[in-house]
Amino acid sequence: MKFEELDLSYELLDALDAMHFQECTPIQEQAIPIVLEGYDLLGCAQTGTGKTAAYLLPVIDLLADGGYPEHSINCVIMVPTHELAEQIDRQLQGFSYFLPISSLAIYGGTDGKEFTRQKYGLQQGADIVIATPGRLLAHMKMGTVDLSKVSFFVLDEADRMLDMGFYDDIARIVHEMNPNRQTLMFSATMPPKIRQLANTILYEPKEIKIAVSKPTEKIEQSAYICYDTQKTPILKHLFAKGDSRRVIVFASSKLKVKDLTRELRREHVKAAEMHSDLDQEAREKVMNDFRAGRVDVLVATDIVARGIDIDDISMVVNYDVPHEAEDYVHRIGRTARAGSEGKAATFVNPRDQRKFKIIEDFLGYEVPRGEIPAELGETPAYKPERRQGRDGGGSRRRQGDKGSRSGKGGKGNGQRKDGQRSDAPAKEIRRKDGQHKGGHRHKGGNRNGSNGGNQNKNKNKADNQASNA
Repeated sequence: MKFEELDLSYELLDALDAMHFQECTPIQEQAIPIVLEGYDLLGCAQTGTGKTAAYLLPVIDLLADGGYPEHSINCVIMVPTHELAEQIDRQLQGFSYFLPISSLAIYGGTDGKEFTRQKYGLQQGADIVIATPGRLLAHMKMGTVDLSKVSFFVLDEADRMLDMGFYDDIARIVHEMNPNRQTLMFSATMPPKIRQLANTILYEPKEIKIAVSKPTEKIEQSAYICYDTQKTPILKHLFAKGDSRRVIVFASSKLKVKDLTRELRREHVKAAEMHSDLDQEAREKVMNDFRAGRVDVLVATDIVARGIDIDDISMVVNYDVPHEAEDYVHRIGRTARAGSEGKAATFVNPRDQRKFKIIEDFLGYEVPRGEIPAELGETPAYKPERRQGRDGGGSRRRQGDKGSRSGKGGKGNGQRKDGQRSDAPAKEIRRKDGQHKGGHRHKGGNRNGSNGGNQNKNKNKADNQASNA
């Protein structure tokens, strides 16, 4: 479907045309009409499917129609990282180029001057605020934010936010919002905790699930079955073969990112690290250096790296196996974009073999095995059906434990069930009226009172604390 077939304004279609957006992706084709009709939405789609435009376009269009409070916050888009907040803000500015829509990105890791700028912007009121939960909550505690007039609330990458411990923060923020808002929630996965959150903040939502697409054949995938101690030598071997420019290496922790970056620099590799310990200015410098070619290898944690949007990546390296098949597809999908070719290498230690087997089962084929130089020593057998020790044996376990690890993945969310507005009914609150007061011209004339039909809702409860990865 083409965008011009949707009930979007001429001004928005002009912006899309200027940005060379013509064909809708599946998530856009399904989501945009639902949002325009005023329904709450629960969308399951991986990053890279075009879901940002799937909610930005209809929200921009509805706001531009008019009938919303001036000098107030009319939409809040909540995201897990400030990189993603900046990325969405850039896209929003492009989409709304011909429309009188204001936006403000709110995130941590900034200096006092930037915090003051954010505070002033919030006090003045922006049509759309893109925010990380922790920083928005900090402004709320200072009394500089009024969310009572919010008409649209978007949760993007909701699963990541809950993984990062933002459940309680989200609940506190939602508690201060207009209960008659329209809520849109997007997640790459749909675990029980996401369902629980959806049941709490959504009212009779429409649901969309876009199947995770398989990696393009233009990506040359390889898996290196190795011990932890062999990972860095294998990486150096790959670089020695010529694959050392425009590379992203994903590691599972900040400590690994820092150690690996130091090791690569000692080998005269132009490497830089990206993780949440860096302040905003340092992160921006790293990204600008990488885009400009002053840095060849970017070593990053996965959560922080979700905001990285660069097209000409030649190789992606999973220094550690991703936790989910969707994460694997998302990571390696950063290469071979726009019809180009790329490479993806994954280092699989004995402990991660079961996880990698799940990824291969999802892909429907075995990822070709990379050849490890003989001088790096003996490598482990690939036996994913057996649980292995920390580096293939050698980890301390009680006798008779056969290497199984307990407590896997058991992060308690400590979700509480309180926090409901005292003046709100225990169940849902429907949108009261909300006829749209015309504004700019639409291809199809009046949209039936776009904001009318924004039936909504009841809201929310309590949930978890903030940390940035």
